[in-house]
Amino acid sequence: MNGDSADTAEVSAGLGLSDDPVAWGNEIRKLRKARCKTLAELALATGRSPSFLSQLERGNTEISITDLKKLAAALGVPLGWFFTADSKPQAEVGRVVRADNRRCLGGFLDGITEELLSPDIGGMFEMFLSTFAVGATRPPAAPRDTEEEVYVIKGQFDIWIGAERFSVAAGDSFRIVRESYRWVNTGDTEVVVVWVIAPPIY
Repeated sequence: MNGDSADTAEVSAGLGLSDDPVAWGNEIRKLRKARCKTLAELALATGRSPSFLSQLERGNTEISITDLKKLAAALGVPLGWFFTADSKPQAEVGRVVRADNRRCLGGFLDGITEELLSPDIGGMFEMFLSTFAVGATRPPAAPRDTEEEVYVIKGQFDIWIGAERFSVAAGDSFRIVRESYRWVNTGDTEVVVVWVIAPPIY
């Protein structure tokens, strides 16, 4: 068996969507569109042709683990994004996310991890479970064209929305509408929040 064939077999053994190539292709397309990338841009980043990627998105071809790693890097997600702990019942696809089968975006900043609570990234909004380590900080960033709502499950932290500073703790919630913000975990325990963003940005 050559390398690519072995890689493809490895992918087929681990992908939760491997039984449905069309669903698998849809997942790649939704992620590409969420990143605002064209097929040509993704082809340039992965070294694959636009026609190959088009066939992949339509579920008409297989993918090797090597290509999958390149796709993950180009789309800004960890390789584990494309894998699930076990195959989902078909009725749950696009509807149910099990606690032990969430997809992780990894740490995009030091001390911060995010897990996708939404069944996929193709809806009108997206929902994440975010965890901030003690002392973790999100530096100021430019406002984005979103409406965001956050519910604090555990811990406490300070958040600046525009020029205003707020101290929030477990049970509190807040909204950010097209404003700059930053925050710092000022407590002595990790912070866990549910973060909802519309329209999706990931």
